[in-house]
Amino acid sequence: MSAPTEIIPAVHARLPTLTGMRFLAALLVFVFHAATVFDYPDGETAADVGWLTGKLAFLGVSFFFVLSGFVLTWSVRSGDTAARFWRRRACKIYPNHLVTFLLAVALLLALHKPVTGWWQNLLLIHAWFPDQAIFNSANVVSWSLACEAVFYLLFPLLHRWLVRIPCSTLWWWACGSVVAVLCMPLLAQALVPATGGDPTQPGSSLSQVWFLYIFPPVCLLQFVLGMVMARIVLSGRWIGLPLPLAAVLLLGGYALALVVPYNFGVNATTIVPVALVIAAGAVADVRGTATLLRGRVAVWLGEVSFAFYLVHYLVLLHGRELAGIQGSGDVVVELAVLTGAMALSLCLAWLLYVGVERPFMRRWSRPRGSARPPQRRRQPARPPQRQRGPVTGRQHGGRVARGDAVLPQHGGQVASGPRPRERRW
Repeated sequence: MSAPTEIIPAVHARLPTLTGMRFLAALLVFVFHAATVFDYPDGETAADVGWLTGKLAFLGVSFFFVLSGFVLTWSVRSGDTAARFWRRRACKIYPNHLVTFLLAVALLLALHKPVTGWWQNLLLIHAWFPDQAIFNSANVVSWSLACEAVFYLLFPLLHRWLVRIPCSTLWWWACGSVVAVLCMPLLAQALVPATGGDPTQPGSSLSQVWFLYIFPPVCLLQFVLGMVMARIVLSGRWIGLPLPLAAVLLLGGYALALVVPYNFGVNATTIVPVALVIAAGAVADVRGTATLLRGRVAVWLGEVSFAFYLVHYLVLLHGRELAGIQGSGDVVVELAVLTGAMALSLCLAWLLYVGVERPFMRRWSRPRGSARPPQRRRQPARPPQRQRGPVTGRQHGGRVARGDAVLPQHGGQVASGPRPRERRW
């Protein structure tokens, strides 16, 4: 049997399709929250819409966690250090978090509402507390940043483990990660007290949903799966599933989530298609396959998606009250209000992106005077390792099959091109 074929170019390919997917994931969370504040004309309609949209936030956040592991593994820089990695990630998430935290507290005070769990939220440790007054404090959606902070802290160590896994066993590790996620609902039912039960969530409770959806060690399983999927693609062991078919599988997984017992619908039914969609999107970008998410508008929406995610619930939850808009029960009026909330959220997200996120990343994410890594260059002029025709060489145990030579990863060798510096973590 021939060795697997490598498909990744020397300079890690940009992934515009995955950037566009980020906004779709944020949009799922927006729709979920919009459905919770919508003023329905009758209870039956409210119940039907609530059932249909009730798992969208679970899917959107799960997608973010798997995507985070995938993209960070994909973009590891040769010679990077843990300290520099942590610095970049802190500059990426904390300035936006601080601004939206202060905005959320100001809105709560202006509306004469209690401010609870503020110091846990500010320190991004609030996801560790199974108390809704803490993990849903201030800016409600920021609990996911507390999980991301754990992922970033552990990533250098996890990556050192990941690159030591033999390529031939990567799919087994991916399956093991999926099995671990599937076992979590059973573990929640067996070990987590069923306190704070909700009649709209039969067979579940608030504490069990916290364990499955918010508790950082459980969420870490999804992040690790994303890391393993990235290495599967990088090592040329992708199964060739096209993106449209992966998207159909994802729709099926969500449909299944609506009918299985509530705890299994949190992320168990969608974890496999989420991982497949992300990997298929990356492969499509590497191969230059046209997708609906590679366009300029989709990429721009993906770039502001993090800021959009952080501001949208503040607009939905507090904007209406501040504007004095009363629920009318008129579907047309309610849809117009939500459209306005969507537009305002995008405007605020753009301001946050250009005024906070991007300036902090440009100014503070790298030590002063440090050179931009070679991997970030768009297209080096006449790179010495580029040549026509297939190039055979070792990389993750595979063979290079595309027309351009590939720089080695993780200590591999290629017939042409210099040997890179070993990574320092």
